[in-house]
Amino acid sequence: MEDNKTKVVIIMPAYNAAKTLNMTYVQIPEGVADEIILVDDASKDETTQLANKLNLKVITHPHNVGYGGNQKTCYMEALRDKADIVIMLHPDGQYDPKVLPQLIEPIKQGKADMVLGSRMLIKGAALKGKMPIYKILANKFLTTIENLVFGTKFSECHTGYRAYSRKFLETVPFLRNSNNFVFDTEIIAQAVYFKFKVAEIPVSTKYFKDASSVNFKVSVIYGINTLITLLKYLLHKFGIVKFKIFKP
Repeated sequence: MEDNKTKVVIIMPAYNAAKTLNMTYVQIPEGVADEIILVDDASKDETTQLANKLNLKVITHPHNVGYGGNQKTCYMEALRDKADIVIMLHPDGQYDPKVLPQLIEPIKQGKADMVLGSRMLIKGAALKGKMPIYKILANKFLTTIENLVFGTKFSECHTGYRAYSRKFLETVPFLRNSNNFVFDTEIIAQAVYFKFKVAEIPVSTKYFKDASSVNFKVSVIYGINTLITLLKYLLHKFGIVKFKIFKP
């Protein structure tokens, strides 16, 4: 895949991101993407209006469909716009947009179809970015179990900073995934099941007051659903029970 033939699209799944959107947008390196699509999941603030002022391509859901449902709209729209590489960048300011070129490079070089921006590759980076201790411990615990189940060596399976090739999104049945946060776990499980090459790059993170973050209760539910997804993966892999998210 050559650079001059590669269309790169950034997608932003947004919910109440008015306070952080501009800060995120101005840090995107010039020329790294051909298009930026923001999908506003029925925000209660001025997210849509601000995105329009920034001349982004904006889609506004008439009602809230959840984080996973938002991603489905994002990816479908990027594919319709003939994207070759799709990057998910949260507009909440937690992830550093300056590393976008590094995030897409493995896909451009044909070395990966999915790239994860890992907060755990650099020792102490998550803690330095003020990621809560309980989230760091839960992240490492769940990632360890996922690696055991998948037979992988990921440093982190719970980052929201990701890039995908067009081939990946056209192959993996992501529209069958959950509309909730476990969508992110399911799509990694699908990547492993369909034997796609996955790469990781180190990224920094920032936790602060206006950055969106799931609360403890939602985090617990997400953790439980992650374990359920691993069980589904094993049951499907060994032919005990079949699940639609792993069917081509």
